[in-house]
Formats: sequence, structure tokens, C-alpha cells
Amino acid sequence: MRRPPAPELLIRIKKASDGSAALTCVRADGSVTWQRQAGALGAVFPTHDLTHYAVERALGYRAGFFGLVADGWEISDFAHPWPRGPIPDEARLVELLVSVFQTESRAEGSWTAADFAEQGRLLAASGKRRDVPPLPALTDAQLDQVRALRAELFARWGAVRPGDALELPFDRGAAGT
Repeated sequence: MRRPPAPELLIRIKKASDGSAALTCVRADGSVTWQRQAGALGAVFPTHDLTHYAVERALGYRAGFFGLVADGWEISDFAHPWPRGPIPDEARLVELLVSVFQTESRAEGSWTAADFAEQGRLLAASGKRRDVPPLPALTDAQLDQVRALRAELFARWGAVRPGDALELPFDRGAAGT
């Protein structure tokens, strides 16, 4: 019997009993990059990373965070001193989309596509996001697709017991989980 091909990236988020988490990404070639998310980061980063997954998969981004990791970037490459140089435009755009989805969640509602675009514009105009490309014109249906995948991933993460991990295959251009 033939084994299915390995995904471009296997994403593993492990939940620890102390509230911390660890993100491990295993590339198809077997190489690994990982990051421990201690303290308060353990509560924030898993949902942030799952939102990245939902945005990149549902909207078909190829060079967002997980796409770049699949290409060989280390997780540490996304922070100062920027060993690979500037973050590519698409990855910065995906990060903005993730931020808008997180902001929408904190507002405890679902925005229309027009409201989502306006919030994206406001976030892009503020602080360190000024060099981000403008958001694409997303439809309500596209936003709902991301929201549905995100909700499914959050439910799966919520069911993970301390000591266990959520594993997700990531292939660019593939839909769903």
C-alpha cells in the first residue's frame, strides 16, 4: 500500500500543563524549526498561529508565515535582527489579515467585508504596519470561509489536553484542514 506524500509542512502545537505551548514545524525534507511559547505567549500564540493557518489555507496565500517556513525559513527569521532580510510583501499582508481577524474577535462580532477592509486600512495606517500592502478586496464569503476554518481549529485546540498536541498538515494551494 502506498503512503500519501508528506505535506509541505507538518505543524504541531503542543499544549503544556503550565499554560505554555510549543510550535514545531516539520518540513517535507525532515528539517525542523520550533519555538517555545512561554507564559502569556502560550495563551496568545497558538490562536495567532491557527489564524495564520486559516488565512493562508482559506485564501490560498503561498508566501505567508507557514509558506515561508515550508520554504526553509526558521521561526527566528521573522524577528530582529531579520537574518533573511525584510519580510516579503505577501507575508506582511497575511500578518495584517491575521491582526484584523484577531481584532474582529476581540470586538465579539463578525464584520462585513466593507468593515473588515476599513479596519485593515486603519491598522495598516497605524504603527509599524505602515509599509504593508493594502488589503485585497475580500468578499463576505471569503471572510466566512476563514472564520469557519478558524472556529474549527480553535475548537480542536480547545480539546487538546496538556501534554498533547494538535497536528495540521500544510500544503499551499490545498483547501481545508
